Amino acid sequence: MTDPTRFFDTGQRETILVVGDVMLDCYEYGAIERISPEAPVPVLRHGERSAMLGGAGNVAANLASLGAQPVLVGRIGADDTGETVRALCERDGITPKLIPDPDVPTIRKTRFVSGGQQVLRLDEEAIEPCTGDCMAGILAAIDEALPRVATVILSDYAKGLFTGGLAEAVIARAKAAGTPVIVDPKGRDFSRYRGADIVTPNRAELAVAAGEALVGEAAIIAAARYQIDTHALGALLVTRSEEGMSLVTPTDALHTEAEAREVFDVSGAGDTVVATYGLAIARGLTPASAMRLANSAAGIVVGKRGTAQVALPELRESLRRKGTIPSRMRTAATLEVARKAVEGWRREGLRIGFTNGCFDILHYGHASILERSKALCDRLVVGLNSDASVSRLKGPNRPVNPEADRAALLLALRAVDSVVVFDDDTPLALIEALLPDVLVKGADYTLDDVVGADTVQANGGVVKLLDLEPGRSTSAILARSDSPAK
Repeated sequence: MTDPTRFFDTGQRETILVVGDVMLDCYEYGAIERISPEAPVPVLRHGERSAMLGGAGNVAANLASLGAQPVLVGRIGADDTGETVRALCERDGITPKLIPDPDVPTIRKTRFVSGGQQVLRLDEEAIEPCTGDCMAGILAAIDEALPRVATVILSDYAKGLFTGGLAEAVIARAKAAGTPVIVDPKGRDFSRYRGADIVTPNRAELAVAAGEALVGEAAIIAAARYQIDTHALGALLVTRSEEGMSLVTPTDALHTEAEAREVFDVSGAGDTVVATYGLAIARGLTPASAMRLANSAAGIVVGKRGTAQVALPELRESLRRKGTIPSRMRTAATLEVARKAVEGWRREGLRIGFTNGCFDILHYGHASILERSKALCDRLVVGLNSDASVSRLKGPNRPVNPEADRAALLLALRAVDSVVVFDDDTPLALIEALLPDVLVKGADYTLDDVVGADTVQANGGVVKLLDLEPGRSTSAILARSDSPAK
C-alpha cells in the first residue's frame, strides 16, 4: 500500500477538473414552537440562514479545502442565484467555468432546519438536457482546462447536464489525453460512463443500476462486476453507509470498515468521497490507499451539519489519531485552509477565538494566556508573526526560533487548534478574513490599541484583555541569558 503521508506532503496544488450539476445549497435555521392557526402545519420561527456550493460545487469545495486547485465546469441560469454560485467559487479558491443557460434556472435547494433536523426541503430546478450554445460553451471550457489537469471528476446529480452526450464526450477527451476519469453516478444507465477509470455509486445507486436489491457483500461485488464488464469500467468504489466501502475491480475486491462516529448529516458525503479519492489518485496513491483515505474523510464530514467539507489538517489529524500516518509535529495552516476550517467550525455552532504574537521562546506566560483564551471559545486560532515580521518588530537578531519551529510548538499545546503565519506587522488582514467571535490580547494593551478590535466588534464579536503573568516574557528570558540575540 502506498504511504498515505504523500497525500499531505506533496507541497503542490494539483489542478482537478470537476464537471457536473452545479447548485446552491441554502439552509434556513429556526425553531418550531407552535402549530399554525391557518392550517395544521408547524410554524418555523426564523433564526439564521446560510448558503454554500452544492452538487458538483461541493466536490470542488472539498478539493479546495484539501489543498487542490479545482476548475469547476457546469451550467447556471441567467439569474442572481447563478451569480451567487460564481461568487462563492471565487471566495473558496475555485476557478469557475460556469456557462449560463437562459432556458433553466440555477438549481437551488433550500433546507428548513429546526432542532438540528430538516423539516422541509424546497427544490427550485428544471431538469432539461444541455444543448446548443450551452453544450458548446461547456465543451470549450473543458478543452481549455484539460491539458493542465491531473484528474477529471464527473459529478452527476441527474439534473440534465449529462443526458445529451456530455459524459461520453468528456470521457473520450480525457482518455485521449491520458487523464484519469472518476464518476459519481446517478440513474439506472451507467452506459454513459463507459470507459471511466472508476465509478463511485453508493449501495442504493448500484441497486438502481442493477434493478434489484443488493443484500450482502457477494451481491454487491457481483453487481459491480456486471457494470465493469458491461461498460468497460476500470473499477467501482461502492460506499455502503455503516458497512464501509468496497473497491471492486475485474479481478479483486477490497473492503474497509466504516469509521464509527456520531452521524449528524449525510448531505454531500458522496461529494467528499469522490473529491478525496480523486485527489489521492492525482497525488500518486494506490486505489486501495485512496479508498481508505476517502473513507476517513467521509467519517469526518458526516459528523458535521449541513453541506460540509473536510479540511486537510483535520483529515491529517484523524489519520494520526488512528496511527495510519506517523505522529509528528503539526505545521501551520495557510490562510485559505484556516478560513475553510473556521467556516466548518462555525457551521457546527462553535465559537471561534483568535489571538496573535511572536511566541519566540515559548514560556509559561504564553501557555497561560493561551489556556485562558481557549476557555473563552471552542476553537482557538493563533496568528503567528513570520520571521521577517519578528525581525522588523524586535530587531535583526530576532527571532531566536524560526517560524516553523514556533508554529509546531504552539500546535503541541492542547489549547491551540490552528496556527496561521502572517508576514505583515499586524494581523489585521488575518482577522478580517477569519472574523473571530472572540479577539484576545494581553492587558498591557488598551481596547483602542488592539488591532482588529473594530472589525470584530462590528461583526458582533467581543474583545477580551487578559492579565499577563508578571515577569514572564521572551525579552526577560533573553536578558538573563548569554544569547547573542539579547
